Amino acid sequence: MTITTTPTGTVEHIDPRTLIVETNVRTTAPLEPGFVDSIRQVGVLTPLLAWRDQDGGVHVRAGQRRTLAAREAGIVTVPVYVVDAGDEDAARRIVEQLVENDQREALTDADRIHAWRALELEGLSATAIAKRTGINRDRVMTGLAVVRNATATDAVSEAGLTLDQAAILLEFDGDADTVAELTAVATTDPGYFAVAVERARQDRVAREAKAKVEQEEAAKGHRILDERPSDYHTAPYRVRVLRTADDEPVDPATIQGKAGVAVYVATYYGGEARAEYYLDDPTALGLTVREEAGYGVGGAQSGPMTDEQKAERKELIALNKEWDAAEAVRREWLAQFLARKTAPKDAQAVIAEALTAARWKIADALTRGSGTAKVLLGIDSADYGDQIAEYLTAHPNRAVHVTLAVVLGGIEQNTNRTTWRAPSADTAWYLRTLQGWGYPLCPVERIAAMLTDNTTE
Repeated sequence: MTITTTPTGTVEHIDPRTLIVETNVRTTAPLEPGFVDSIRQVGVLTPLLAWRDQDGGVHVRAGQRRTLAAREAGIVTVPVYVVDAGDEDAARRIVEQLVENDQREALTDADRIHAWRALELEGLSATAIAKRTGINRDRVMTGLAVVRNATATDAVSEAGLTLDQAAILLEFDGDADTVAELTAVATTDPGYFAVAVERARQDRVAREAKAKVEQEEAAKGHRILDERPSDYHTAPYRVRVLRTADDEPVDPATIQGKAGVAVYVATYYGGEARAEYYLDDPTALGLTVREEAGYGVGGAQSGPMTDEQKAERKELIALNKEWDAAEAVRREWLAQFLARKTAPKDAQAVIAEALTAARWKIADALTRGSGTAKVLLGIDSADYGDQIAEYLTAHPNRAVHVTLAVVLGGIEQNTNRTTWRAPSADTAWYLRTLQGWGYPLCPVERIAAMLTDNTTE
């Protein structure tokens, strides 16, 4: 039987400024402010591993970050486990440093939030927890909000969602279907999560607006329709295809509260909800159906839609909603991207391409000023005047960022739902450029970018 022994030593408390940091497999030792703050608050909890040379110098083998942080935090002494070793066995040093860094299991987000909750129950505020642990206060507050909610906590502990993802679920507390859908997206397609969240937000706004109008119409005694009738020449008849005895269009205001009025509430871009009025028996109110072959909404067919047409329309509506959500996510991503200190390496090439191949898309932004560019630069777009020029004067070192914001904002202003319905080469180039910068294109954006399921660039 093989018996493995470990080196024995003694724990000493030594001034970190006198310690010698040995060559380490960790080539960089970043000292995040939170890490230094935690050392300053509670000191070094785990002893450093070190050895003493013949001249009395103590060499740190494991714990260089703790040593450097203790120096920066002004700690007087740190615990050091001094063992019998030396610098003659490089292989031993490397193995010990690898093991010390690799063979450890970091706390999970679930572990952290439960610990923060325990500290809160002990009477510590979020600020106190953040200060004593070196964690960002907002992060602690997010974690505490999550751990107080059973569904969000389960999403972290069982489904493996990140703390930020679980915090977003709190917005939809009480809406089990949406929470389940977003949880599934987070676990199976995390790159789509932001778009799924934005779409859920927009759907909620639309539902609330729709419910409000439906309540108002029901209070008038009108029947609420769950679906928009697809045949405009059979009951119920849409008011817009009816005529008065004088062959004039019917004003919806004249039929309010009348018997036989039905209402379908449609929602539009931005969450606006509008009532569409229908009549079961127009003749009872002295109205007639306009006789015009093939008439429908916008000149569409008058007969009921086929199952295939219904499926196509359902897909069209779904992709339109996805585009609306993706637009909000994409522009938020662009604002964060342009807020970085360093512009992308290919910024000049992108600007040149935009000013040439995509010039017609940004021409209006160049002549009239781009409201979207202001948003991307964090400028209040409601203000009048040439704020972009003023911004450039105040931030001369961000000239490339400003130019990028103007050209990208100009292109963004020329994107809408038709962008995916009728893809063009210049918009496809633009979206592929964003993808190259790290923006994850969602399915409808991939259509606009002319990318197939198997194409990445």
